[in-house]
Amino acid sequence: MAVKIRLARVGRRKSPYYRLVVADSRAPRDGRFIEILGIYHPLKQETHIKIDETRALHWLSKGALPSETVRSLFRQLGIMKRYHESKATGKKTGTKRIAQMNAE
Repeated sequence: MAVKIRLARVGRRKSPYYRLVVADSRAPRDGRFIEILGIYHPLKQETHIKIDETRALHWLSKGALPSETVRSLFRQLGIMKRYHESKATGKKTGTKRIAQMNAE
C-alpha cells in the first residue's frame, strides 16, 4: 500500500481550508484517510499552518511520500530539514555500529 501525505479540502464554497492527512494513494482526495496531521488555512491574513511535527516525522520515516504542496509546507516549518538530519544521523550511527562489529 503506497501511503501519501496530502491535503484534503474542507470548508465551504470559495472559503477553503485543508487538513493534512496521511492516506492511501488510491483513495479519493477528500475520501478515507489514515490519520490527520494538521490544518492549513491559506486565505487568512496570516496563513495559518498547524502540523503535529512528531507524527509527520514518524510517517516520513515509515516511507510516506508528501505531495508537492505538503513538501513546501514542511520546508517552511523546517520539518523536512529535521527529517533529513535524522536520516543522516541514523546512517552515521549505523556505519559506526558495523565498523565496531567488524573490529571485534
